[in-house]
Amino acid sequence: MTTSNTSPSAAPGEVLNRLRECVSSAQLVEVVYRDSAGQVCMVHDVVRDIFSRAGQDFIFLGRGTMLPFDRVLMLDGQQISGTVG
Repeated sequence: MTTSNTSPSAAPGEVLNRLRECVSSAQLVEVVYRDSAGQVCMVHDVVRDIFSRAGQDFIFLGRGTMLPFDRVLMLDGQQISGTVG
């Protein structure tokens, strides 16, 4: 018997609810994302805001980083989009 080391993808509503909780609580979260050069990056930061602009969703982090939501791969160890690696 084998077990998988990957977390199941979260439903979009679950992810949105989790992000809203993070914004309201100013709780530190681990965010894994793919940068504009295609490199996988990981940060520990607070989520300041989630918003849409010009038809694209963004996550705004405490240190001023604005991430397009479609580049975010994992939130606190839970895969939310794309593939890692």
